[in-house]
Amino acid sequence: MKKLMAGLAVTLALSATAQDSTVQAQAESNPLNFSGFIEGYYCYDFNKPEDNTRPGFLYSHNRHHEFNVNLAFLKGSYNTDRVRANLTLAVGTYMNANYAAEPGVLKNIYEANAGYKLNRNQNLWFDIGIMPSHIGWESAHAPSCWTLTRSIAAENSPYYESGAKLTYNTNDGKWLFSALALNGWQRIQRVDSNSLMSWGTQVQFKPSDKVLINYSTFFGTDKPDAERKWRYFHDLYAILQLTDKIGVIAGLDYGQEQKVKDGDDKSDWFTPVGIVRFTPNDHWAMALRGEYYSDEDGVIISTGTPNGFKTAGFSANVDYWPMKNISLRLEGRTLNSKDEIFVKEGISRDNNTAITFSTAINF
Repeated sequence: MKKLMAGLAVTLALSATAQDSTVQAQAESNPLNFSGFIEGYYCYDFNKPEDNTRPGFLYSHNRHHEFNVNLAFLKGSYNTDRVRANLTLAVGTYMNANYAAEPGVLKNIYEANAGYKLNRNQNLWFDIGIMPSHIGWESAHAPSCWTLTRSIAAENSPYYESGAKLTYNTNDGKWLFSALALNGWQRIQRVDSNSLMSWGTQVQFKPSDKVLINYSTFFGTDKPDAERKWRYFHDLYAILQLTDKIGVIAGLDYGQEQKVKDGDDKSDWFTPVGIVRFTPNDHWAMALRGEYYSDEDGVIISTGTPNGFKTAGFSANVDYWPMKNISLRLEGRTLNSKDEIFVKEGISRDNNTAITFSTAINF
């Protein structure tokens, strides 16, 4: 009996090894993969905007009192040891709002890039095309974010960028360094009559799977040469998993832009954000967010009011994952401004409150 059991164990081990080898061979022989994502949502804005569009500085989940799709995409990826490429075509209210300035079919390109590993033994990659932004801890892909809606900081800094990127990852995975040449501040096609490239950097430190610290920059101009104003932007954040169930994100963005061409005076804006998330198990999560955005001169968010855009926000959300690829999320959010920049029933107000529900599926 012992010999029979030993023989069976050996047989099972050899079978498992053969299966692993088959899976690995299939992965190596099939570098092309396809995936998709859909996020549907309903948002009720208690200010009841007449045109059913939420305040102009919000670009995600921005339609009031209607069922809609925030983002839906189909993605094709190609990955080998030395070559990688991504093509993602997308639709949704997020695309309508964020890509409004892009011409033609560019309005529906979420991602389109190709990369080559420059050194066989080092993680040094050169990528070119339309890519996710190197700025910020949030993306348009909702399941990747701790809160249902995006922070004001994320909504008013680049979600995507077009250009060329050189990236180096250390072999131990702790450090990432990137240098970028870009077409502008969230631009696929460069602004007409702008002859200059913009530039960016990123440094990321991940000493463990519970700590990530990131510092990203942008330097350039997003205006025609005749009215060129230089913009300088810094994005610093940390993601900390304090315990198995409690995580924290702390972020601070700071930007400056020349007030006039070739002038020494600059306008500035800044936005601190803090998020705390509690995940009691694999199916539930809860998060609280506090944020503040100050843009007195209206560089990014123009209000035409005496104090400009100075707004604080608070949100709370509850998330449920019935399966690993499906999420159901509910969030309440309130915004309070120093000036009366919101409108309800034709009357200016200094606050805005909304409830948002979403269902997201990865496939």
